[in-house]
Amino acid sequence: MILDCAIVGGGPAGLTAGLYTTRGGLENVVMFEKGMPGGQITGSSEIENYPGVVGEITGMDLMIPWPAQCQKFGLVHEMANVTRITKKDDLFTIHKEDGTSTDAHSVIIGTGSSPRRVGFKGEDELFGKGVSTCATCDGFFYKGKEVVVIGGGDTALEEALYLAKICSKVYIVHRRDTFRSAPNTIKRIYDTENIELILDSTPEEVYGDNMGVTGIRVINKDGERRDIKVPGVFTFVGNDVNSETLMQESGDFLCEMNELGQVKVNLKMATSVAGLFATGDMRQDAPKQVVSAAGDGAVAALSAISYVDELLN
Repeated sequence: MILDCAIVGGGPAGLTAGLYTTRGGLENVVMFEKGMPGGQITGSSEIENYPGVVGEITGMDLMIPWPAQCQKFGLVHEMANVTRITKKDDLFTIHKEDGTSTDAHSVIIGTGSSPRRVGFKGEDELFGKGVSTCATCDGFFYKGKEVVVIGGGDTALEEALYLAKICSKVYIVHRRDTFRSAPNTIKRIYDTENIELILDSTPEEVYGDNMGVTGIRVINKDGERRDIKVPGVFTFVGNDVNSETLMQESGDFLCEMNELGQVKVNLKMATSVAGLFATGDMRQDAPKQVVSAAGDGAVAALSAISYVDELLN
């Protein structure tokens, strides 16, 4: 069976694409997602800027109803890890880790991004042993203890506020002396008594023992070092695009990418390859917001419907 549309990725963009393609009339639409649908946002401890949602809500709670809504109109979720997408003539092939493949007339890809590593000494060795990129996942382990948050953007500050409710103290290490975040969030940071700011500083080394992290050394712009004894270090310094599925055997990408490794798209979310649409964090100039990803998914779905109708009729 050839799918009308294959959706690769089950975050806000992929789920919205699934809703719009199935409700819009396409048949045989499958969303390939190796885990539970919802995307990276399910790890967020607090969301207060999604339209129509009043009050604070976790990313998990926000995303729970989405799959059921999509499946109501016929979207099928196949729990599979897609390793590569190829195209021959007018047909795409979705290659899966188990060795099987599925053909489709169109593809909407929204594989998102992954938290970026900072690059300081000990980070990789102690990742998962006290170094984390998810406060919601791991914050509970440090209840009543001190932790360090590295970063100065929206995510770093929001997660620091979440941790401040659990931990006895939160140190925020940021390489600049100002933050790149919403003014309201910054104000809350300064108003939270158990948050200490360590500005104009970068992490130099995280260290520990067989049990995990025991501390971190940071260095400021004047070369002065500070040793902070903590069992937990949380890093929030951006994300890298998950574009591996577009890599071909030749080493080239299936479609045009920009210098940052993001997929080039037009206003219809169309890539340089007919029938292939890219959405969410992986496409160029992505705002990296749930509402924007959902919008991308809707636009891509409408574009895919038009493409398939023209292709088959």
